[in-house]
Amino acid sequence: MSEKNGSHTKWMKRAIFLASLGKNTTSPNPRVGAVILDKSGKLISEGFHYKAGMPHAEAMAFNNLKKDARGGSIYVNLEPCCHHGKTPPCVDKVISSGIKKVYISIEDPDKRVAGQGIKLLREAGLQVNLGLCKEESLDLNKAFIHKNITKKAFGVLKWAMSIDGRIALKNGKSKWITNEESRSLVHSLRAEFDAIIIGGNTLRKDNPLLTTRGSKNPEPLRVVFTKSLDLPSKSNLWDCNKAKTLVIYDSSTANENYLTRIPKCVEVEKVSSDNPELISKILATRGCNRLLWECGPRLATAAVQSNCIQEIITFIAPKILGGENSMNPFSDFEFKEMHEIIKLNDSQFSLIGNDICVKSSFKN
Repeated sequence: MSEKNGSHTKWMKRAIFLASLGKNTTSPNPRVGAVILDKSGKLISEGFHYKAGMPHAEAMAFNNLKKDARGGSIYVNLEPCCHHGKTPPCVDKVISSGIKKVYISIEDPDKRVAGQGIKLLREAGLQVNLGLCKEESLDLNKAFIHKNITKKAFGVLKWAMSIDGRIALKNGKSKWITNEESRSLVHSLRAEFDAIIIGGNTLRKDNPLLTTRGSKNPEPLRVVFTKSLDLPSKSNLWDCNKAKTLVIYDSSTANENYLTRIPKCVEVEKVSSDNPELISKILATRGCNRLLWECGPRLATAAVQSNCIQEIITFIAPKILGGENSMNPFSDFEFKEMHEIIKLNDSQFSLIGNDICVKSSFKN
């Protein structure tokens, strides 16, 4: 790589790093960073998007300018927007600044932009370079891209199990399979998500809190999906002072008389069937880019089958629960041949005390 190309990569990687600083707060918007150089190639400003409604990365960078940007360059990991939303179009600001060169890593998949920002920049006479550090930028905004393409939120399925593959005893008891360090890591992990999903059975058996224990404010939305609406009248999730809660129920099977058990502070939505895809689409329209599924075997299996899960995180403890009737992470996929099984990619392994954490992705 030439020294010049190496310099371009350096500044784009800086923009990507800046973008990552907003990783838990930008939904429904993407993660974007911007770096501005003067015409001699010296850094004169940078910025990143922190939260929806706040300045975009390019706007923050221009607000932070230390000197005139005319004749200079800007590096952004995502195509500048060209539509009016809560903030003005970034393309207009780039054009009016007098900047001559724009380095963009990837196009914005949002149909309101989708190459139009690049077109406007080129029509205004700016030199636009596309594709620098493409893979890193795709990975950083994979949830935002997935939502815009599929209209479903990016799903991550998490479970904890013993070394013999059990998530609970046959009576449903599971506290605690993993160690305290793993459980603490899960609390902080939740901060990376916009919503956490469980099924009605998990609510009835475990009465979870489903919070980050204060590491994110506001806390992720807590979502309960139920086919029956037969939920307990008392639950940790009914305390909306800790976090917001949404109950989604299957109107084709639920007894709506049970709605009286749910406190007024809890939001309720109904769907026409038990297809998890409906949940993912509802939450995507609510601005959720990333969902953490912490559900039981039946809902987990259905979520995988409906392509609502893109990654998995598994905590494995060096314990044996045993028993043919002990609970598994999934119900029966009804595979008959080995070529039908689900294969995972890009597995990463880490030790959490004596536990093992495995992160994998599904094939695209």
